[in-house]
Amino acid sequence: MNHNTKTHLSSSLLRLECTLNQSNSTSNNIDYTQLALDIKKWGKELGFNDVGVSDLDLSAQEPGLLSWLANNYHGDMSYMAKHGVSRARGGDIQPGAIRAISARMDYLPTNAQFSIILKQPDHAYISRYALGRDYHKLMRKRLKQLGDKIAQHCENFNFRPFVDSAPILERPLAEKAGLGWIGKHSLLLNQQAGSWFFLGELLVDIPLPVDTKPKNECGKCVACIKICPTQAIVEPYIVDARRCISYLTIELKTAIPEEFRPLMGNRIYGCDDCQLICPWNKFAKLSVEDDFQARDNLDNVTLLELYAWDEATFLKKMEGSPIRRIGYECWQRNISVALGNAHYDMTITNALSYKLGAISTMVDEHIEWALTQQNLKKPQQPTIFSPKNKRLTERLIRSIEKGLPRDA
Repeated sequence: MNHNTKTHLSSSLLRLECTLNQSNSTSNNIDYTQLALDIKKWGKELGFNDVGVSDLDLSAQEPGLLSWLANNYHGDMSYMAKHGVSRARGGDIQPGAIRAISARMDYLPTNAQFSIILKQPDHAYISRYALGRDYHKLMRKRLKQLGDKIAQHCENFNFRPFVDSAPILERPLAEKAGLGWIGKHSLLLNQQAGSWFFLGELLVDIPLPVDTKPKNECGKCVACIKICPTQAIVEPYIVDARRCISYLTIELKTAIPEEFRPLMGNRIYGCDDCQLICPWNKFAKLSVEDDFQARDNLDNVTLLELYAWDEATFLKKMEGSPIRRIGYECWQRNISVALGNAHYDMTITNALSYKLGAISTMVDEHIEWALTQQNLKKPQQPTIFSPKNKRLTERLIRSIEKGLPRDA
């Protein structure tokens, strides 16, 4: 090696050492405790109701996740099994990430009318999170804005926002971040805000101090387990999705098993029963986001009005709505079942008969079932209904009117 080469190499190494020292100096000069406080403040300024920080270690969740998958509780949601334990390993999803910033945003709309709609079997009950615009875009945009804000205060900062868009266990992360505890219905509960909120995450590569996981306050309460119309909560904290009305009306793309159809009542998209019965939801806050307020009268609309939509109307009306992704076929399938559960009405039987053969054989199966249910409820026939489901719905309505008078 000649003298010039040695000199050049020495100079390069010196420059590299200086660069590393400057980088370390910059990193060491960041007050991460103060930065974490600032992040929570910035998050609230962006409309999040709470923000917390956790590490990415979810190894304690892996045995339960594997058992849940082995029991096939995920049903037809093949993406759940596809990623396996990777769902508990945030570092696999975002290489270099060491922290999760979890954020929640309240979505309960004004004038939720829970009991009013459940009392009217000829009206459509739509899960309250889906009454407004799709939350994914709004949440992701706000999370990116939060990440960009952090980047202004950190050099070499990398982040990635997630809102139901990655195979990650968001509720255990949010629990570790101090946003609440996981209830026996598997949803996150917050002592000051109940469970009517969305969750989103930023995976980041900076060593922020982590928050403390809160105490589980469910105690001996099993109200959510007892109220579930289809008994989908097979044991505390374990939900068999194949029995869940939310899964049946949203995720399932084939025929709804006949045993569950009478139990669905007028729920055509999702189900809120386990949240409605939860005593912690008396502390739920109303959303201040216009996007989460009901659109197109979806909070108070008859089944027949929605059933009359053709596919073009469905696609137009549901632009920007989370409902759009289930497609027109499943939309008609769900409403057909609800019409079968409604009180006998010749207008209903005429509407069902008119749709026979118009959409698909899968929908026809549900229409024929619904027509049978309607005919069994003709005045000259003995009334056929599910006594258990009727009892549970009446109990739920009483609970809503007593415990959630603002939203009843």
